[in-house]
Amino acid sequence: MAKIPGPKILAALGLTMGLALTTAACAQAPAVSTEPNDYGKTETWLCLPGRKDACAVDQTTTIVQADGKTSVEAFKAAADPAYDCFYIYPTVSTDPGGNSDLVIDEAERRVVEQQLARFAAKCRVFAPMYRQVTLAALRAVMMGQPSPGNGPLAYGDVRDAWRWYLANENKGRGVVLIGHSQGSRMLLDLLKNEVDGKLSQAKLISAYVLGMNTPVDAAGKFGSIPLCAKADQAGCIVTYVSFRETAPPPANSRFGKTDDQGRRAGCVNPAALLAGKASTEDVPVQAYLSSKGFLSSGDPKPFAKGLTVSTPFVALPGLISARCVSEGDFTYLSVKVNADPADPRTDEITGDILVGGQPLKDWGLHLIDVNLEMGDLVALVDRQAKTYAGR
Repeated sequence: MAKIPGPKILAALGLTMGLALTTAACAQAPAVSTEPNDYGKTETWLCLPGRKDACAVDQTTTIVQADGKTSVEAFKAAADPAYDCFYIYPTVSTDPGGNSDLVIDEAERRVVEQQLARFAAKCRVFAPMYRQVTLAALRAVMMGQPSPGNGPLAYGDVRDAWRWYLANENKGRGVVLIGHSQGSRMLLDLLKNEVDGKLSQAKLISAYVLGMNTPVDAAGKFGSIPLCAKADQAGCIVTYVSFRETAPPPANSRFGKTDDQGRRAGCVNPAALLAGKASTEDVPVQAYLSSKGFLSSGDPKPFAKGLTVSTPFVALPGLISARCVSEGDFTYLSVKVNADPADPRTDEITGDILVGGQPLKDWGLHLIDVNLEMGDLVALVDRQAKTYAGR
């Protein structure tokens, strides 16, 4: 019988150093209101343009070259960006019930530091709070119990935030949709119900559906929205789930698998698009790895011999490469560490979810899906925005 990840492991799945959770807490938790949220209130937003909030965080990066030489890359948000990014965060809530409240906790702050704040160099960032299905609810499901979470409630919040944004903030601007894990599941529903074939589709620069299976037909489309095939393309989808080249998805993997209608999971490698290559070709990725590491993935390995890192992020040019692979029922981003024992840099990266010191292979590198290609995603979004503006 497979081991059920404990509370701290589940916190790690959401990229947060969370509180301990128990399924009993779900029953004891106060009921979360099901009344519609008012997204005209600023407190219902994790990130909004023009204010010092969870997205106004340090993104300074130590760059470590193959010869061990280091430099520091500063970060600056764009002063007057021409387009917007609308982000839905993954499962991070450490609230005790089946659905989270709308109070901004450290869990939500931590995830936008890792997955969204760097996009502020190119776009205005919007991130609504939503009553997501919590880590406690996820644990109940993984223990074979009914979920106490209300998925339609979570999606309703995302939909309402999107509608409020369109009515009050968009003002004809192009927009990039970004999500990860549960956030990407919300985006798929949003694309299906509120974008595809609707007036708002004309505003779509691209959609980044990360860490979630995006079912596409034989033509590589989700509804009428195609997967991105080149960097200078707008109105398309970038999507992938990541696994180590040395540990491809096992048969029981929840990620990358063909759905019950025979549609394959989409895979687009942003780094390959930027290099003018097919997503199936192996190319270096611009990863921004957390210098702090993630709970349950083990302590971060030293990035280089004798190196002390004081910045929040580390980049290791050329160390990591990736390509999209389609084997059997699975389609995924295969991640390779180009280890060289002769140079001072690490020969391995941290990113697996560990239980009893062993990786959960069915989760792959879910913890760092976004970190692995962060630099490529930020560069690609700007290329796509230029294409969108020129249409």
